[in-house]
Amino acid sequence: MTNNNSNYDYIIVGAGSAGCALAHRLTQDPARRVLLLEAGGRDKHPVIHMPLGFAFLMKHKTLNWCYQTEPEPQLNMRQLSWPRGKVLGGCSSINGMVYIRGQREDFDLWRALGNAGWGYDEVLPYFRRGEHKAEGANEFHGDGGPLWVEEVQASEKLQLAELFVQAAVQTGLPRNTDFNGPAQEGAGFYQLNIRRGRRQSSARTFLAQCEARPNLVVETGALCQRVLLEGGRAVGVDYRRGNTVATARASGEIILCGGVINSAQLLELSGIGDSDRLLAAGVEPLVHLPGVGENLQDHLTINIQQGLHGLVTFYEETRPLQMVKNLFRYLLQGRGLLAHPASQAGVFFRSSADRARPDAQIHFAPAASEDDGKGNLKTSPGTTATVCHLRPRSRGSVHIHCADPTQHPLIRANYLDNEHDRKALVAAVRRVREIFAAPVLDPYRGQELLPGKAVASDEEILDYIRANAESVYHPVGSCKMGSDDMAVVDERLRVRGVAALRVADASIMPRVTSGNTNATAIMIAQKCGDMLLQDAAGAWS
Repeated sequence: MTNNNSNYDYIIVGAGSAGCALAHRLTQDPARRVLLLEAGGRDKHPVIHMPLGFAFLMKHKTLNWCYQTEPEPQLNMRQLSWPRGKVLGGCSSINGMVYIRGQREDFDLWRALGNAGWGYDEVLPYFRRGEHKAEGANEFHGDGGPLWVEEVQASEKLQLAELFVQAAVQTGLPRNTDFNGPAQEGAGFYQLNIRRGRRQSSARTFLAQCEARPNLVVETGALCQRVLLEGGRAVGVDYRRGNTVATARASGEIILCGGVINSAQLLELSGIGDSDRLLAAGVEPLVHLPGVGENLQDHLTINIQQGLHGLVTFYEETRPLQMVKNLFRYLLQGRGLLAHPASQAGVFFRSSADRARPDAQIHFAPAASEDDGKGNLKTSPGTTATVCHLRPRSRGSVHIHCADPTQHPLIRANYLDNEHDRKALVAAVRRVREIFAAPVLDPYRGQELLPGKAVASDEEILDYIRANAESVYHPVGSCKMGSDDMAVVDERLRVRGVAALRVADASIMPRVTSGNTNATAIMIAQKCGDMLLQDAAGAWS
């Protein structure tokens, strides 16, 4: 719809994974008028909807914010790419489509940190309510929700992926048929946000079901530049569309769903943050909240590439003639190579025996890849297991450096700042090597391509990590939920010191979850929707 009224009950800033889900919830009652603002455009690009197209979206200058970290001290001063979706659906429109929630203990820890209502048993109903599990509902999964989740179809399981799962089992890990079920540990196939060969983003699911509602206005190309405060209350936003600035006001609440970078940035641009830092950036401090932009966490990942022979990999599947066949198969059936996610199979394991629960994750791909010089990945002979440490202790930050909303903030991930993180990732690399050495792969095994057999000691492995590790794109935590002095929002996601302003996205996570973060960001938005309606029940009766 076109925005022809600047007064709303709710304003949602950011139409990404969380924002689309929140808009779906808040517009269920036609009496509530909702404005949804998105800085990017509509999700019309065909590559978005073709699952394997994710590889071409990592540095897409229109659909991606194309953030970079500042030089990382523990990674040889390299700057790492942080792709974030700048389009309807946000990161769910450019990610790898792997559906993972995390471990029970992750959410129970959130509750133990002073966030009542966020334990596993309390958030599971929101995961189930938002989900349509193609194979049917059970204790852990729902059906009838907007978000499509399905298993890898038997006919689409690649032989090499199955062999890797078998190899992991041969090293002593259990086979796991549901990483989102009673336990996460083990090896198996991921659940995916793919239906009939097409990506199921938050825009294609939640927003598609509610965008036609007359009480929802969606504005794309709308860069929010500040939240308006009057008497300690959020009352509206200023946002740019092209060369013009518009103002929208809310009689109810404003909810930031811009994600870990943009939500923290917008708070600081609005005068909410550490007062000294805001003054240095040329912003008038209005609410001293020193935790804004702090507590940044991410999963750092490193590739182990193994040469294999006698098995089909993506390298063979992308040769010119075979690629033509794959294109026709996709167009006619929605199947094959182009319908493939970032990873079919994966493993969750403990990096050492003294870990109480899995602290490392493998995304397995039946291909090796290299950068084509333009930021895109192209296949090369071999196969890859990329492994990340799930619960890093290192913390970084994201902060503005000026008052211009078009300027990217400074991102300091501070990877491997903690010795625990360094040891865990080195141990995880050794565990991946054990899997590649399992007997089931004996008939096919070639040479290790990366890091190569010359890299053997802990020091050599760590040097390889420092020179080659990348983000696996799971940043969280910059608007931490909690009750301590560095918390930005409380357990009901209300920004401390400001009325009628909340944050509902991955930035509120006090600790990063054990795995991919998109599913949890959507859950956060759904829970926020219920809390908003509960708190407003008297006003709307």
